[in-house]
Amino acid sequence: MTDFLQIPKSSSYRISNVTIPGIFAGTEREFAVGDICVSGEEISESACGPVVDAGSAMALPAFCDMHTHLDKGHIWSRCPNPDGRFESALGVLAGDRCRNWNADDVRRRMQFALECAYAHGTRAIRTHLDSAPPQHAISWPVFLEKRGEWAGRIDLQAVPLVGVEVVEDDGEFVEVADLAVKSDGILGCFTHPIPELEDRLEAFFRLAAERGLSADLHVDETKDPESVSLRIIAEIVLRTGFDAPVVVGHCCSLAQQTRSEAERTLDLVAEAGIHVVSLPMCNMYLQDRMNGRTPTWRGVTLVHEMRSRRISLSFASDNTRDPFFAYGDLDMVEVMREATRICHLDHSESGWVDAFTTTPAQVCGFSKHNLRPGDPADFVLFQARNWSEFFSRPQANRVVVRAGRAIERTLPQYSELDDLMEMA
Repeated sequence: MTDFLQIPKSSSYRISNVTIPGIFAGTEREFAVGDICVSGEEISESACGPVVDAGSAMALPAFCDMHTHLDKGHIWSRCPNPDGRFESALGVLAGDRCRNWNADDVRRRMQFALECAYAHGTRAIRTHLDSAPPQHAISWPVFLEKRGEWAGRIDLQAVPLVGVEVVEDDGEFVEVADLAVKSDGILGCFTHPIPELEDRLEAFFRLAAERGLSADLHVDETKDPESVSLRIIAEIVLRTGFDAPVVVGHCCSLAQQTRSEAERTLDLVAEAGIHVVSLPMCNMYLQDRMNGRTPTWRGVTLVHEMRSRRISLSFASDNTRDPFFAYGDLDMVEVMREATRICHLDHSESGWVDAFTTTPAQVCGFSKHNLRPGDPADFVLFQARNWSEFFSRPQANRVVVRAGRAIERTLPQYSELDDLMEMA
């Protein structure tokens, strides 16, 4: 689809009559209508050169996707989930990883995913990388290669992903933690109910503190109300005084717990200053799935209850065309549209658009872009004048501006990966 608006090719220009959410324009109003002036690679107070009328088109800062799996993406054709269940995804993925995840395979699929994200308007990504040895020695060098190649287009961070059962003060996990340090990464793991869970998590935060690492964990990705990793994590952070940023993703079981149990956990999370990232598309795909039965739960965590406690919160893509989520394209507009529908973000007292843009960027330590003079000219324009128009269409004709220039938005073709699927 052709871009709906032609951006001048000059180094200085003005886009007039632009609709900007108030949070990005520095006003308390829901929207401000004004100009975006570009001089070189920045938004400026004024600009010489051509003027183009946006016709009240909406502008948002370029997106930050803070929970992805670039190493897993685009393997569905060779590694489908047979029944859509979480346990089945774990099983088939393990086999595919052992058979096929060599450096070339990971490199090409990662490149494909980054090209998609860039074309859709994303400027920063945090990815989890399966890091159980020997895979860590394959995927991390590829990630570092891609981080260098994409510098200036997409800022990249990585988090090792291993099961909490292998976390200990010596052994293989220490090697993984040291790899995160050398790669300017974040320490991570995924939790599930095991008898020694608290001891393992204490070791996890001890290792992170010793190395000066922040933390990003997959937490309670289950319907089981007895899964209370989130509460334990908050208690450990408060007890130990761990003072680096802590991010937790999923937190699905929280919505299945009693009100008193959930509120107790939320109060601890708020006190500990933990940031939560919700993955609504993947969680709705996996959670409460039982063949032959209609799901009665959307799979997501208690985002409204978190917002009411001022818990920092973001939304992200998560898996893309792999056994954990059969669909997706690392398109944060899709994440916004689906999160709004799944979580009823509309009709809220406060807006949520920052949860897809500036909030995750700030949490991850990426530069925080608004749409004010002095900010980088990295933004996306949409042929929509309000939220109803924005969410009613996929915005396929959006215009992505990076460093003051409209980019080419041609998406890669799935056929480019056919030989990787056939070889499997």
